[in-house]
Formats: sequence, structure tokens, C-alpha cells
Amino acid sequence: MRRSKLEMYIDILKVLSQRGPLKLTHIMYKANVNCSVLKQYLKFLIQQNLVEERTVGKKRVVYAVTQRGITVLKNFRELKTVLPIVEESRRLPAIL
Repeated sequence: MRRSKLEMYIDILKVLSQRGPLKLTHIMYKANVNCSVLKQYLKFLIQQNLVEERTVGKKRVVYAVTQRGITVLKNFRELKTVLPIVEESRRLPAIL
């Protein structure tokens, strides 16, 4: 089953929040996203101020989750706990 964009964004934020600042290739493997897609998603997450790009040393670029990104991740986890209740209510047969 394919992941939605939202699920992929959340997976990237999870990896960065759990593992700390990471290089592009490490995010790619841990979040299971191909490189070109990951670059697009990171660009979006940076624009939304959920991830920041940092330069370490002269050339090495790493990506880190921001405080806002952590807040979004927490809110998503809370929402996810409520969703099964909503999904269950849809499955219940309508009483006529």
C-alpha cells in the first residue's frame, strides 16, 4: 500500500526527531523515500518551518526538525489516536 504525502512528511519528521540532524542519504534510507522525492518533501517542510537545513563544517549539509516540527508531530500523534474512533463510526450500519 502506498503512503500518502502526509504520511511521508510525518515519517521524515519522525526520523529527524528520533535520530537528530541527519544527512540526506541517511534520511532517505531511514524514511524509505527515494532521493528526488525526498528533496521535494524537504523543500516543502523547510518552507513550512518544520525542518531546517544546517551546514556543518565547510560543506556537509544536515537536516534537523524544528520546534514547530516537533509540535506538529505531537499533534499528529494525538489526532491518530482519535481517528480509529471516527473510522469505526463510519463502519457501523445506519439505523433506518
